[in-house]
Amino acid sequence: MNLLDISFLADLAAIRHDIHAHPELAFNEARTAELVARELTAYGLEVHRGLAKTGVVGVLRKGSSTRAIGLRADLDALPLLEKNSFSHRSRHEGLMHACGHDGHTTMLLGAARYLAENRDSLDFDGTVYFIFQPAEESEGGAAVMIEDGLFKMFPMDAVFGLHNWPGIPVGEMAVMPGAVMAGTSAFEISVSGHGCHAAMPNQGVDTLVVASQLVLALQTVVARNLHPCESAVVSVTQIHGGEALNIIPDDAVLRGTIRSFKPEVQELVEKAIERLCSGIASAFGAQIKAVFDHRYPPTVNTVPEAALCCRVAEALLGTDKVRKNELPSMGAEDFAYMLQEKPGCYVWLGNGPGVGGCTLHNPHYDFNNELIPYGISYWVRLVETALKREA
Repeated sequence: MNLLDISFLADLAAIRHDIHAHPELAFNEARTAELVARELTAYGLEVHRGLAKTGVVGVLRKGSSTRAIGLRADLDALPLLEKNSFSHRSRHEGLMHACGHDGHTTMLLGAARYLAENRDSLDFDGTVYFIFQPAEESEGGAAVMIEDGLFKMFPMDAVFGLHNWPGIPVGEMAVMPGAVMAGTSAFEISVSGHGCHAAMPNQGVDTLVVASQLVLALQTVVARNLHPCESAVVSVTQIHGGEALNIIPDDAVLRGTIRSFKPEVQELVEKAIERLCSGIASAFGAQIKAVFDHRYPPTVNTVPEAALCCRVAEALLGTDKVRKNELPSMGAEDFAYMLQEKPGCYVWLGNGPGVGGCTLHNPHYDFNNELIPYGISYWVRLVETALKREA
């Protein structure tokens, strides 16, 4: 293992705890952005603010090469009530860094500081853009940064991202070419029937019975419509209907998500859902309408950049510590938008088992500070390898 000797790890742990204690939601990361900009300025970097409202980009140049790469971290937290009791727990009730973005931001700040302080002794030639992106959680901040001119203002050859990953031991990474995270879309199914007294169900069309039939029927969409070797997940996550114990309501609504890796699979799933809605509506005498909201596309690593990241990770951690055949996740990630515009690679950095074995988006989750030197070392070695001085 060839981790860098980093003298300021205590400073970074304090930064991470400060960010964790002050979580902010999508496009409202004003305090976090201020902290990031202040740190980058102190490191001597050129700092740009305002992309996607709270986005920050730090620029580090060395030598005369026109080559450039981007390294991205996410800033936002989640609308979740934290259940931890440590001193750096959230001070904002109902908001929490439950996905480790506080750690991602800290590691990228650490890489920026190390590269700035050791610029003369490190073997690279070109420009590094440190991208601190708002609104990863469901709001598509990456797409907004791109719309605001990210890649026009900061032209780069490739862009790279990472995410801490509970379940993979500390000191290991997963680097895969191709699809690494699924695309996601939301659906809303409106059911209209005929309300009536709960004691006289024969006088109405029971929307809750229809909605219940839909929940069960939707479980067959993947199992009985997709080729067994394809992947998709359909999850109903909300059912709303009715307000009184003795009234069968006129209307009910079901909401949920679809996860897949291919547009054609997404289309097949949507058509299957529409057929089920039509058939069940006819069977029960109800009206059913399904609406789909396409959100994040799949996160797909380009093969050359994945190979580059794999070489860096293996040189840093050892060949046996880099997982190249890990199954992709059905979770979604808006770094996908950046990979639609530029070559690049998104990797997973092992976070260990987590507190009590909990995973991401759990009210007991906390980023593991042991990861900080691993993340910094990976980013620095990636810069040196991608922008290696040309003979």
